[in-house]
Amino acid sequence: MAEVEMPEQGEIVLATVSKVMDQGAYVELDEYGGIKGFLHISEIAPGWIRSISKYVRNGEKKVLLVKKTNRDRGDVDLSLKQVSKDQQKQKLKEVKKFEKGRTLLQGVRERAGITEEEADRLEDELCSKYDTVYDAFIEIGRSGIGSSKVKMAKKTADAVAEICSKIKIPSVEIRGMMEITSPRSDGVEIIKKSLLGALKKSPSVGVTYLGAPRYRLSVTSDNFKDAEKTLKPVISEIRSAVEKKGGSFKFEREESKKTREQM
Repeated sequence: MAEVEMPEQGEIVLATVSKVMDQGAYVELDEYGGIKGFLHISEIAPGWIRSISKYVRNGEKKVLLVKKTNRDRGDVDLSLKQVSKDQQKQKLKEVKKFEKGRTLLQGVRERAGITEEEADRLEDELCSKYDTVYDAFIEIGRSGIGSSKVKMAKKTADAVAEICSKIKIPSVEIRGMMEITSPRSDGVEIIKKSLLGALKKSPSVGVTYLGAPRYRLSVTSDNFKDAEKTLKPVISEIRSAVEKKGGSFKFEREESKKTREQM
């Protein structure tokens, strides 16, 4: 008989509440084939609990911490109160990625006409080269099927490329309002050259004319850190080019924007 996979002590898991009692609740661990665990009332919330149903209900999903496991008995002791908000958020994000990855793989299986075993092998290969299946599809969607770190049969590669072409890649945009003036007779040309010079720095940089003296500067990237890294030298270059010619430059940040992938 094959050994049942058990979670490790200290692991953060997702579970479904299956039975609520006065002294705690039994749950089924979603990622471990539904094996059961117990959440004692003392580990549900700090302090005295008047009504356990205020915190856990049958059928409810909970992010829990594994306190202890007993492989011989198959027991798993869990805690809700020891899970931080950041841990809960991160776990739910991971689960969402996993579910999206499975949906994308199912799409490949249907389009390519591959078997379940072949789809499982593809999943294993993608997970060996990327953090998750979802991340693999996002990266391939961003860089093209030729960038894939996994070798695939043509029918599978074509299916992956087709699905990736329909994904709107997640991105972030940071932007701000520029006020640029120049007292010189050739001031318009000076401003134009300073903006064109910034645009040549990166294809992720955009400038929109809003009516003199206002322009919107935007930078699009995969994440806010890289976007900020691109924005700062662009602002510095425009400011320097304008002020060297006797002009004035003012920049005011606007609200950043984030997009999510869409199928």
